[in-house]
Amino acid sequence: MNYMFETGFLGTKAPFFMDFVLIIVALLPILLAIAISFATKKNYTLHAITHKIIFGVAVLVIGYFEYGVRLGGGYAGFVQETTVSHSYSLFVLITHIVISLISFGIWLNTIIIASKDTKNNKLIGVNSQSHIKSGKRAFVGMTLTSLSGIWVYLLLFVY
Repeated sequence: MNYMFETGFLGTKAPFFMDFVLIIVALLPILLAIAISFATKKNYTLHAITHKIIFGVAVLVIGYFEYGVRLGGGYAGFVQETTVSHSYSLFVLITHIVISLISFGIWLNTIIIASKDTKNNKLIGVNSQSHIKSGKRAFVGMTLTSLSGIWVYLLLFVY
């Protein structure tokens, strides 16, 4: 696993694993928009499958990220080389964590309820409108998660 801590490929101070995670995080809203577009084209099966795949990949990437952070000395190990104040960096990190936990919860809940409703042929009418609202909340939340994750990366490895 030493490759994880080799110099990253984006030309910053970040190790490889952070650059890899950043790319996935940056692509997340685009991938979600593509998955949502399947529903707008009435391809609901592909919509559901792509959301489940993207969610699964996101969970794996978070696991990979957490593993790398722990091996790399945690937040304290990465914040040492930044010129940004530690209190500001910590504030941004905590904000990112709160946004991401809430957003992942909304996204997971949307997937679970939609799966149950689809199984019971209830994803029509009122349930459909509820799903659309929940999906929009999840999309906005995951976009904010992506942006705040990029912000944390910039603070730790660019500035």
